[in-house]
Amino acid sequence: MRAEIIAIGSELVSGQGLDTNSPWLSQQLGALGIPVAFHTTLGDDLEDHRSAFRAAIDRADLVIMTGGLGPTQDDLTREALAEVAGVPLVEDLASLEAIAAMFARRHRVMTERNRVQALFPRGAEPLPNPIGTAPGIWMRLGRATIACLPGVPSEMKRMFQEQVLPRLRELGAAGRVIVHRKINLFGKGESEIEAQAMDLTVRGRVPEVGITAHDATISFRITAEAATADEARRLIEPTAELIYERFGSLVVGEDSDDVAEALVAQLTRTGSTLATAESCTGGLIAQLITAIAGVSSAYLGGAVTYSNASKTALLGVPAELIAACGAVSPEVAAAMAEGARTRLGASLGISTTGVAGPTGGTPEKPVGLVYLGLSTADGTQTRRLDMGPERPRDFIQLLASKAALNWARLALLGER
Repeated sequence: MRAEIIAIGSELVSGQGLDTNSPWLSQQLGALGIPVAFHTTLGDDLEDHRSAFRAAIDRADLVIMTGGLGPTQDDLTREALAEVAGVPLVEDLASLEAIAAMFARRHRVMTERNRVQALFPRGAEPLPNPIGTAPGIWMRLGRATIACLPGVPSEMKRMFQEQVLPRLRELGAAGRVIVHRKINLFGKGESEIEAQAMDLTVRGRVPEVGITAHDATISFRITAEAATADEARRLIEPTAELIYERFGSLVVGEDSDDVAEALVAQLTRTGSTLATAESCTGGLIAQLITAIAGVSSAYLGGAVTYSNASKTALLGVPAELIAACGAVSPEVAAAMAEGARTRLGASLGISTTGVAGPTGGTPEKPVGLVYLGLSTADGTQTRRLDMGPERPRDFIQLLASKAALNWARLALLGER
């Protein structure tokens, strides 16, 4: 069995809303051993509905739709599905009574328009919705089993767990299990990392390995299918071990863990403390660190010294040094890192100063130039990052922040 997920709503295709239902459903189906072959997103247009539904039932064994079950005129799922099936819509009395009872419990008046939510294609089975007014639809059409769920995520998830999942098990669709494992790396580009992993990402390999990039973090995604989750995890383990062995200190964690989490783990392991001094990153390093629960014992604090005067007042950077070298310079980055470390009494101090753009660059100091500073009791060092003037401001800030965090992590690993 393979599946298709259809997300419905003009707000999704216009970019005004984000489809979070489809990824969640793909994960749930994958855990059942049902691979998702297609994701389709469409707006509130009846002909588009009909076309998408016909294509889905022709190429998938299971079609799950979310959205379009409300009472308004742009909620077209039930109408389009009935037309594709060639059957009329009929009212289900039990669903109508459940909708009326929901309004009564909420002390609201049920409008006549809400009656359309109790209409179903003839032959379909209503799926009860205990927390909303939109029942779901379960029916067979051609080769496909179809489940129509509400677009509201909380309602959709509960209906899937309570109504769809048991029916899939009854069909025998929930058989083999698909397990995913994601290992994250930072410090090299996607193409450079993939060049060292061509044997892992080759098509047809078992388990399957894919590589993706997000915010300069490179992820290996390992996928295995087996009769049980434990068996699938055992299939994944040798590949995961090979990635750890081959890429060593580039690995920063798994699942959602990134550079900041990896640094906090090293600070905890070594009993070290951190202080930060930020100019062009504007406090982003501090935000990434403090987003991690329990970091207060390792992170002593930091300063956002955006102006030259604040660098002097808060970090003790000599004004004459700034005048001579400029705020964007290795000398100032070093002084900032050392000032943060010594004034807060931390084991490590890290700093950023640069030109995040899109304006402010010069031929000597272009947009995308950032200097990092790292200070410990053994001395202070600097690094230069050239990210290019074509990069957007937020990416330059994020990459500089992650690079600074990663440098501190490597220092604690003894790999400066």
